[in-house]
Amino acid sequence: MPNHDMPARFQALFREHYPVVLKKITSLITDRAAAEDLTQEVFLRLYRNPPEDLDRTGAWLHRVLTRIVYDHYRKSGRRQELTEKQMNQAITEEQTYPSNETAVIQSWERDVVRNVLNKLSERDRQALLLKEKGYSHAEIAEALQVNPKIVGTLLMRAASRFKKNMDAEEAMEQ
Repeated sequence: MPNHDMPARFQALFREHYPVVLKKITSLITDRAAAEDLTQEVFLRLYRNPPEDLDRTGAWLHRVLTRIVYDHYRKSGRRQELTEKQMNQAITEEQTYPSNETAVIQSWERDVVRNVLNKLSERDRQALLLKEKGYSHAEIAEALQVNPKIVGTLLMRAASRFKKNMDAEEAMEQ
């Protein structure tokens, strides 16, 4: 892409993607000012080093914002806060006015899942939550700071431990 086209193209990409990127970062970071700063960092990286295929800018921005948020939490030492936020997001789904019976059942199911997740190791819990959110094995490896080659095995073992704990929890309920 010729350099003289980049400022105009960047402005168009910025206008198109800024609200979504800010919303994603804000959902992970409760500090609005920090979220805005991190969003600016994402777009600085886009401007300085754009992806080769600009049609895939959305996916590229998602990968970059994920790395930037994890760097933020790693630097600030609040990684646990991110894990809890992800766990709450994974457990609570947006739903439109469920019946009282459905709401009670869903609340009970969320509590059971939350209890089972809390029984897992930090690494297992985070791996499962990241996978549930749609992160790639490479992104999970980066977030957990493990070799990408072991992510598949790590996820299988974590899922197995989750199922074992879930079965035990259900057996206790009966």
